[in-house]
Amino acid sequence: MSRSERSPLLLAGLLAVAGAAHFASPRPFDAIVPQALPGTPRAWTYASGAAELALAAGLALPRTRRGAALATAAFFAGVFPANVKMALDWRDRPAPQKAAAFARLPLQVPLVLWARGVAAGTEGQS
Repeated sequence: MSRSERSPLLLAGLLAVAGAAHFASPRPFDAIVPQALPGTPRAWTYASGAAELALAAGLALPRTRRGAALATAAFFAGVFPANVKMALDWRDRPAPQKAAAFARLPLQVPLVLWARGVAAGTEGQS
């Protein structure tokens, strides 16, 4: 299997693991839901976990891959405020935790680019 064939499946795997984690251990995700959002943090945790699982399924299937990849790029951009909230909330934690929280911020860029690359790799395919 070539790198271009593996890439969407690896991205799908990442999303599937993250989505499952939202249901298996929701409390850490609840803590990073921005307070400005309506509803409860748990509802947002479950909704984002379900979205990640749906995106993973879409990426795994060649027929839906392009649309799912574009939606994944938008999703990664959309959850950026939660990562900002986490970084701000963790700014007084021990250095390793603070570094991990702040490291998540620039990591959103390669995730968005990865998803866009998967979408671009599907052009011309049915």
